[in-house]
Amino acid sequence: MMKRSLRLSAIFALIFLTTFAFGQSSKKDKIRCISFYNLENLYDTINQPDVDDEEFTPAGKSIWDSKKYQAKLTNISDVISKLGKEVTPEGPAVMGLCEIENLGVLKDLVAQPAIKKRKYQIVHFDSPDKRGIDVAMIYQPKYFKVTNTTSTRLFIEGDDNFFSRDQLVVSGVFDGEPMHFIVNHYPSRSGGQEKSEAKRIAAAQLSRHLVDSLLAINPKAKILLMGDLNDDPSDVSVSKYLNTTNDKNALTGNQLFNPMADILKGGTGTLQYRDKWNLFDQIILSPAFFGESKNSYQFKEAQVFNKSFLIQQSGDYKGYPLRTFGGKDYLGGYSDHFPVMILISRKG
Repeated sequence: MMKRSLRLSAIFALIFLTTFAFGQSSKKDKIRCISFYNLENLYDTINQPDVDDEEFTPAGKSIWDSKKYQAKLTNISDVISKLGKEVTPEGPAVMGLCEIENLGVLKDLVAQPAIKKRKYQIVHFDSPDKRGIDVAMIYQPKYFKVTNTTSTRLFIEGDDNFFSRDQLVVSGVFDGEPMHFIVNHYPSRSGGQEKSEAKRIAAAQLSRHLVDSLLAINPKAKILLMGDLNDDPSDVSVSKYLNTTNDKNALTGNQLFNPMADILKGGTGTLQYRDKWNLFDQIILSPAFFGESKNSYQFKEAQVFNKSFLIQQSGDYKGYPLRTFGGKDYLGGYSDHFPVMILISRKG
């Protein structure tokens, strides 16, 4: 009788421990990764009409052939396959991209063996950029369902010959929650930072208008603005005209939170120019990611993905991102930018 009671006690203890463990795991936080990556001239090898892409053809100065194109696709897909994987095994649920030539290169990218099983879907519109480069978004449909997409043209008053990348807005449902993504590639610093600044301010004003339009419909809208802004978090286009802060505890009104500001202050960037780090690649969040509810997705952390395999290990540009080309020299690397990512989490 005593042995039977001991056996029953052991069984009940096992049931209790199993139930307790199951209960604990069911309450474990869900963590999702959202990322942005400037792909540094992901062109196909075909010369397109009315687009300045001759450099990236077999007859162009970069001798851009199928072998180099495939190597670029392999490299970029390898990066995407590793992004956020230490925390969430399936990597980025949503990813903004820039410096891609067309829909065709995106289809080739998501079909690469390293990421094919994730079944990334594509949102893309052609932009009027003279070099033919666009912004785009890819997403895993198991996590995100698209409900609306728009592509908004950037105009500069008084400059009819200005052509840049459109700003992409993608709205949908992220794991049961309404969410909006704005993907950007602001005008470059060509001609100098100060001389070109007005163009990036105009781009930021357009982005801010898009954000405010979404907030006017729903003041608690969850919005992620991402992109290569060609300015650092402290520059006026971002800090003033986008109205951002690096203090999530002091958000006022419709101010946006920029986690990349503190990362740059800590000495980490996404690209280097003349041995100085910049952090042009940013993901910026609306206040709704900082509510008190743990049952909806909240901001967890931001990171620059700068693993050693993405860094040039020798030569004049040691320590820089390992890019595809260094001047005229083919390096066979990844990109001249590191990708960035944020993690969001909610109770399971």
